Amino acid sequence: MSAWADGLRVADFDFHLPAELIAQQPPEQRGQSRMLVMDRASGRLRDARFAEFPSLLKPGDLVVLNDSRVIPARLYARRTTIRDRQEPTALVEVMLTEPAAENCWRALVKPGKKVGVGERLVFPSPTGATALEAEVLERGEFGQRLLRFAAVDDFFATLDRIGHMPLPPYIRRDDAAADRERYQTVFSRERGSVAAPTAGLHFTPEVLDQLQAQSVEIARVTLHVGLGTFAPLRVETLSEIHLHRERYTLGAGTADAVNRAVAEGRRVVAVGTTVVRTLEHCALRACGRPLEAHGGETEIFISPGFQFRLVGGLLTNFHLPQSSLLMLVSAFAGRERVLTAYRHAVGERYRFFSYGDCMFIS
Repeated sequence: MSAWADGLRVADFDFHLPAELIAQQPPEQRGQSRMLVMDRASGRLRDARFAEFPSLLKPGDLVVLNDSRVIPARLYARRTTIRDRQEPTALVEVMLTEPAAENCWRALVKPGKKVGVGERLVFPSPTGATALEAEVLERGEFGQRLLRFAAVDDFFATLDRIGHMPLPPYIRRDDAAADRERYQTVFSRERGSVAAPTAGLHFTPEVLDQLQAQSVEIARVTLHVGLGTFAPLRVETLSEIHLHRERYTLGAGTADAVNRAVAEGRRVVAVGTTVVRTLEHCALRACGRPLEAHGGETEIFISPGFQFRLVGGLLTNFHLPQSSLLMLVSAFAGRERVLTAYRHAVGERYRFFSYGDCMFIS
């Protein structure tokens, strides 16, 4: 429970969003998105384009990216039973959410009511041959399962061959070949996410080069986006919210870069809420001391009243109503100002969510 969340309700973070503003496709070219710019001190808004982002930064700013790479985590399997090895039945959708142990993954299964403990799931390749097999070890709520996969030579290579990109449920289409590239950031390298850190989708190699040319420092963290992205908030008050754990890594180079920026009074700009959560979790863990390289898990929940220790600027996409991510942005810029900005974005027909437009708060 978070003391700063006392008194606020999930319903306090609602807004009206016409369904047609939910982006179903990425822009024709990466980096062409619109960008709403907010001054955090005054709440002043300005309509812009993401191409202007480098011009809003100052020499010496430290921009921190999340370099997690999305895995093709949506799979399709046929059910059998371990006991009698009966003939496979209808296909079920299996969404891998996080590794749990050697050869074991937590997953969401749909439809999940009939998939019981002890069943064997068979994952066919495009040719119909069996590519993967898994046994259901545990059953949880809301379609959650723990699966143990039979060992294969290269599990991730097999996922690349048979898996589908895990587009969010509000994108109402099947994944396409183009999503293999467009639902990744150009700087992704550490595979493990089941959803893209979407603020990074706007960047192009040219924008990164432009930032470096104007003496903006760039650093990276890794936070693998997991089950929490798909789990709706099923409580009424913020004090009841408990997020799922997500794995992160803070490297030595990034820890040093953040420490130097803080010591020299330079601004730390987070690209996405995943970077905010990683940096602020690490700051809390450090208890006022300089950051040190390490890895671990975080379930930090940031909502209004939270005291930011590191982040001084935020580039972020527009988030779901009543979501923990909208609460994080509201903590950074103020709930009323953020909801006013969202109403402005709706009125100006900005595109929302993963493949949508972005917002820069400084």
